[in-house]
Amino acid sequence: MKTTLILACAGKGARVGYDKNKLLVKVNGSTCLERTLKVFLDSKLIDQYIVTSSPEDFDEITSLVGSFATVVLGGATRTESIKNALRETEDGIVLIHDGARPFVDKRIIADCIASVNNFGSAVTAYPSRDTVIRGEDGEIKNYLGKSDLYSVQTPQAFFVNDIKKAYDLAGDRVFNDDGEVYMQYIAKPHIVNGNSDNVKITFRDDMSLLDDDRDCRFGVGFDSHKLVDGRKLILGGIEIPHSKGLLGHSDADVLTHAIMDAILSALAMRDIGYHFSDKDPKYKDADSMKLLEKVLLMAENSGYKVKSISASIMAEKPKLLNYIPIITENLASALSVPPDRVGLAATTLEGLGFVGREEGICVHATAVVVKR
Repeated sequence: MKTTLILACAGKGARVGYDKNKLLVKVNGSTCLERTLKVFLDSKLIDQYIVTSSPEDFDEITSLVGSFATVVLGGATRTESIKNALRETEDGIVLIHDGARPFVDKRIIADCIASVNNFGSAVTAYPSRDTVIRGEDGEIKNYLGKSDLYSVQTPQAFFVNDIKKAYDLAGDRVFNDDGEVYMQYIAKPHIVNGNSDNVKITFRDDMSLLDDDRDCRFGVGFDSHKLVDGRKLILGGIEIPHSKGLLGHSDADVLTHAIMDAILSALAMRDIGYHFSDKDPKYKDADSMKLLEKVLLMAENSGYKVKSISASIMAEKPKLLNYIPIITENLASALSVPPDRVGLAATTLEGLGFVGREEGICVHATAVVVKR
């Protein structure tokens, strides 16, 4: 089924305080619009791209995205802009996303598409951590609480024919977002879990979030395991066909272990042996990718996220050339980063040492983490 992205970029961004659209202001060499589009391009889940633009920005946006996206003129409101863009869509699924949300990730995109297939709709939302109030004239009018309250995000996704019908029925009415239009005329939208990173660049201070060099930390990790008969060989969560596997208390995924140690090193949080002891029976034969999830949660709770990782796998056999792309994709998905931020290399030791004698495999890894 064809999947289309509509990227809403027709706003003025007046609250940021620039003399041009905030989506077209370069930070560290690229614009917010380019960063947002890149996430969807890297996901490889989108077949058609449509970008809305104001008349003032039409030429500049076309020069940035015209090679792979259709640029359409927006209207005076977001509702009108999306209605214009929907005229360019065909049957299938459409995701509608704010151009000012560059921190969306592949997991959210995939979950939105799955939600439409399963429930007919998807509105990305994140549970409110704080008590929400309604204010009026500088005073609190009433408390809404936080139970069952969400902050609405994008993407929002629907079957094309359903959301087109909803917008046709809406006429000239103005709505907050696409989910509200859908709810008014079609059905109650299904919620897809967003995340706290998926913020919208709204105020001038938010532009600093686009600076990838903010509070950047580096970490290193190393691990080695012995090759033995009767074990599976797991590297980066992928089973590699081989006559031997790696020995360990868990699944002995030496690559994932080194990456976990590199992330923990960057966060000054000791090492995996400290957090997942090989004396603890609950980690017996543990899936190292699940342990990586725990490490990433530790990073999130500390206010950091992984920006990139690099690792060198030292193994005499098996030859890993054909498996590196598969492992890269799997790790990128687990780390919620684009594949081009996972640098993997494989080398032999030319017959030297325990690796050269095919007695084991070792990995050296580095990680870059940044403040969320």
